[in-house]
Formats: sequence, structure tokens, C-alpha cells
Amino acid sequence: MSAPAQFPSTNTASASARILIAGAGPAARALVARLAAAQFAGTVTVLSSRDDADDDLLELAALPFVSVRLGQPASHIDAAAKVVTTADGMEFGYDELVIATGSAPVDSPVDGSGRCLSYSTIDDAAKIGHAVKEVTRVLGRRPLGILVGTGPAAGQAEAVLRARGVRPVRTTARPAAVVPTLAGSVLPAAGIVFEDGSRMNGDLVVLAEDRTPRDGLAAAAGVKTAASGGIVVGRDFRSSVPGIWAIGDAAAFDGVRLGLLVASGSAAGACAAELMAALSRGQLATAA
Repeated sequence: MSAPAQFPSTNTASASARILIAGAGPAARALVARLAAAQFAGTVTVLSSRDDADDDLLELAALPFVSVRLGQPASHIDAAAKVVTTADGMEFGYDELVIATGSAPVDSPVDGSGRCLSYSTIDDAAKIGHAVKEVTRVLGRRPLGILVGTGPAAGQAEAVLRARGVRPVRTTARPAAVVPTLAGSVLPAAGIVFEDGSRMNGDLVVLAEDRTPRDGLAAAAGVKTAASGGIVVGRDFRSSVPGIWAIGDAAAFDGVRLGLLVASGSAAGACAAELMAALSRGQLATAA
């Protein structure tokens, strides 16, 4: 992917410009934050599938130009009319639509997976780095890590662990459960156990299992998707349908899940600049 585009020196998008974001995960939140930083003059509506919101999303929802609709996931896109219908039948018009519905794990969660670190996108590298630093401080030595997974995500996770001084032992066999440490320990996982009762012991466990992009909403609207899953986007994050964009793990570039290629903040910055430029061009064309 190319480096983030620069924001226009002047915000020429009018107050009537409408950006609709389907999804409220890290990529969507990053996009709203970048639009705020660029002093976007229009309105942004975020459709979330969750009934609750974390502090980051609530902080963005307090911005005067942002409306967050909790518990109202997008369920249908009418690309010709530029209208999105939610699961409860509400309709939202848009000038530009950004799909940021993320990805989902292919398999059901491993028992005790809440005790593990996870790696699904590049953004997880920072979280793993912080956790490794704390574990190393407690142990007073290089930690031994157990890495579960196959494919690009597992390969990236292994590189992250090695770069941070962890000795990773990688297994492609899926465990039955994560073994907890003793009560009161700051280290949540002591290893993994397999269906046959065998186990691997370590100081931390990282799950980097396969995920699939949530691209069904886009596919139903006639947006091109990759054979391996994901909304096909170009370097500018545009999809195959005019007025529809995609960022985060719902998208794919060159057949690879976007979250494995570019951090959400970088993608959001570039997409925000492209969105504002597109809205400005559209308004100039209308005025002409």
C-alpha cells in the first residue's frame, strides 16, 4: 500500500457532505478521528452492531459532527440510491460509504482463549510488545512463548515475538484449551493442552488463527470481493462500486487481508484524505 495521502490544505467539503461508516471497530474509530483532525465540515454517521461502546467510541460520539447508532448494524446497501438500511429497518442516505465491518475467526474460540494474547492485524504488534515487556520484567529473563496458528498472521506474529526477545515455539495443531497459571499470578497462561492430553508449557500464549473478512454486506450490493475473502480495494481504498470504500479487516488488497498489510491509523489517514478530496470534487462538479 502507498503512504498516507496528505489532507487538503483547505477543507472544501461542505456541511451537507455525508459520510456513512458501516462498522465501529478500530478501523472505523481511526477514520472518524482522522476526519476530526482534518476538520471535516460534513456529518459522519457510524452504524454499530453492538449495543454498547468503549470509551474511545464514546469520545468520538461526543463530537458535534458525529452520530453513532448503537445496535443498528447495516444490513442492506442500495448503491444506486446511496441508501443503507439497518437491521431494524432504518434508512440512512450517504454521499460516501465506508465499510469497516472487520473480520471474524474461522473457528470457535479455544477454551480459555481470554488468557492469551492474540494476533490478527498489524495493530496487535504493539499490544504484544507491551505484554512481553511486562512478562519479561516479572520473570527477569527472556520469556518462552507458545504460538498457535498457520498462515500470514502466524508468520507475522512469530516475527513480532522474536523482535521482542521471545523464544517462540510454534504449533499448527489447534489446542483444546489454554492452561491457566496459579491463582494470583500476573501471567495469565501457562501453556496449552491438546485433545489427546498432551501439553506445551510456556510463559505466554499467542493465538494467530485464521480469520475471514466480513464482506457479505458488500458482496450482496454487487461490490467485488476477493476469492479468499475481503472487499477488493485499490491503493486509495475505493471498492469496485463508486461511492463505496473499505478499510480494516473487511477489505483485501492484492488478495491479502488489509489488516495484515497496513495499520488502521495509516489506512484511516489515507482514506480520510481521499474521501474529503472525492467529496470536494463532487461538489465542484455539481456547482459547475
